[in-house]
Amino acid sequence: MRGNYKFLLLALLIAFASCSFTSKKFDDPDKDKLLIQLITYLLDQGHFDPKDINDDFSSHVFDAYIDNIDPFKRYFYASDIKEFEAYRDKIDDEIKAYDLTFFNLTHNRLLQRIEESKKIYGNILDKPFDFSIDESYSADYEKLVFVNNKKEMNERWRQQLKFSTIANYDDAIAQQVLDLESDESVSKSKKSEKVLESDARIATKKSLDELYDYIEDRRREDWFSVYINAIVEGFDPHTFYFAPEDKERFDRDISGKFEGIGARLQKKVDGIMVNEIISGGPAWRANELEVGDQILKVKQEDEEEALNVVGMRLDDAIKFIKGPKGTIVTLTLKKVDGTIQDISIKRDIVELEETYAKSSTVDKDGKKFGIINLPKFYINFEDYNKRNAASDIKQEILRLKEEGVEGLVMDLRNNGGGSLQTVVDIAGLFIEEGPVVQVRETGSAKEVLRDKDKSIVWDGPLVILVNELSASASEILAAAMQDYKRGIVIGSKQTYGKGTVQTVFDLNRMVRNNTNGDMGALKFTTQKFYRINGGSTQLEGVKSDVVVPDRYSYIDIGEKDQENPLPWDKIDAAEYEVWENYFDYDSTINKSKARMANNEQLKLIDANAQWVKKIRDRETYSLNYEDYKKEMEVNEEEAKRFSKLSEYQTNLTFSSLPYEIKLMDEDSVLKEKRDRWHKSLAKDVYVEEAINVLHDLKMAYAIKTEVVNSVKN
Repeated sequence: MRGNYKFLLLALLIAFASCSFTSKKFDDPDKDKLLIQLITYLLDQGHFDPKDINDDFSSHVFDAYIDNIDPFKRYFYASDIKEFEAYRDKIDDEIKAYDLTFFNLTHNRLLQRIEESKKIYGNILDKPFDFSIDESYSADYEKLVFVNNKKEMNERWRQQLKFSTIANYDDAIAQQVLDLESDESVSKSKKSEKVLESDARIATKKSLDELYDYIEDRRREDWFSVYINAIVEGFDPHTFYFAPEDKERFDRDISGKFEGIGARLQKKVDGIMVNEIISGGPAWRANELEVGDQILKVKQEDEEEALNVVGMRLDDAIKFIKGPKGTIVTLTLKKVDGTIQDISIKRDIVELEETYAKSSTVDKDGKKFGIINLPKFYINFEDYNKRNAASDIKQEILRLKEEGVEGLVMDLRNNGGGSLQTVVDIAGLFIEEGPVVQVRETGSAKEVLRDKDKSIVWDGPLVILVNELSASASEILAAAMQDYKRGIVIGSKQTYGKGTVQTVFDLNRMVRNNTNGDMGALKFTTQKFYRINGGSTQLEGVKSDVVVPDRYSYIDIGEKDQENPLPWDKIDAAEYEVWENYFDYDSTINKSKARMANNEQLKLIDANAQWVKKIRDRETYSLNYEDYKKEMEVNEEEAKRFSKLSEYQTNLTFSSLPYEIKLMDEDSVLKEKRDRWHKSLAKDVYVEEAINVLHDLKMAYAIKTEVVNSVKN
């Protein structure tokens, strides 16, 4: 990057406010062209590693875009692709000239082919499939070639639809067997194979109809976002364009809250349906809206007429249903029982409980420990003093200390990251003071982010649980605790390997007098971060102190498996001192490794992970039902040996904290969620080992303390 990022933003704002990038300056005020101008300028000036937009870049965009809009190669013909190929090395020129010729050509052709495909799949699914024919289906879509004519296109669809239908057919047969075994009276209405095959085709068609209903809801701007992202993702895997609705979802997910009625909606062929009531939200408190209700009309409190939302795009309908805290919205519903009813709901702030940290006490052999699960490093971007991951973690630790816990597990498995500031503050809860992470921008000196608060909230034994999906901020925390020798990291061979920092920039800030509507936002990579020992977590992630196999062990899901990742590198270490304590980390780690090597549950998990890898890598399936059934039976037989995985039970007892128990008296859904979590933890071999490690650290601490005291005396 050219200098400090704050100065860059100031320069950008001055440039765009004062000169050529106002909408009035364009001969063609088309929003798409303006969007390309804004994004390419911002990436060129602000990205950590700007790319040359040349013929090679153009070719990459071409392949990525075509793959994104037709991954199963069931829309475009080879002749279409040949026509498109004329632009393979010209997209870079079009980007620089803000030319949309390639997008317009491919977009219009795609809509044409999608419309044609509706007739194709309808005709195919009108006729029975013959599952006695010997033929196979290849699921390796990357090796498929585009078809040459309509006959080949029909065959492409026929095979894909038959593959979907044979799975539905097998499910229908299996379900009928279960029904017959559970109720003999069902035998009177036993369905024939012909009827079951018909039911299977109907199920396949219903799924496709719902998919096409979603596709038809998509506007040009939605498709253009796909094209834009094919361009920006050429810079690195984490640079991404957010259309306006996507930006709203991103803000909601990272903060864990929004203003509305507290219901999740889904677009179905027959309308907009309620598929979840969010616990604690306005709709949940009012207790009138039910899962399965169909929303017909929406009326605002200051309007006389209700708005009909039947047939409306889901995103558009949501805009009318959501609204500011304290306002009232009236919904006309078709209830599950078919009756029509109006209900009024007062909108409020809705908190997504599953986003936030949660904790539990753990009892083992008369000793009490604590576990905190952190799904993401959440934050309110508008006001850091509002609820965030760091303040919540601090509160949970204080509550656990009140319960007398002797050790703490921080569970960061599947935590994809979030706010950089919150991870620095969370690390500070475990160390007196010092550096937590180093950050570098292109062309600038490194910056060391430090914990400056000398107070320590938790100074006891600490274990960090990670897996391959622990990324970004999770890796910063795990790495810092590892470098300080403050805690022991247990988990996968390495974490995800995302060592980059992104900034989300509102593109509307770059245009004055904008008449083109909301421009959305761009998330782009501006920095790389490094451990305090100088090493990057990029690509390599954090290596666990104790490596344990899991279901992801043999699956390619890390940063190194993504397109266009930034490289690994190293900088000078920061000045820091290893944590002074009496915990014997080395002997504790060795004891844990020995336990893990002899753990039968982990051996079974490793075997299961290898089996899952084999199943995932399978490319060819029989479309002859007898052969298909035999293949499924072999899989089921192999799967039986892994059934013991779900039967595993530890001797750990988990309990909610007193404040949550009080909340559960009013919230049965919360109680159900926590009970489910505790049951899952009680079967978790990784948590079991984490508690064993805490116990060993505690015992080693006591022994070392006794030895030191005796020497002093």
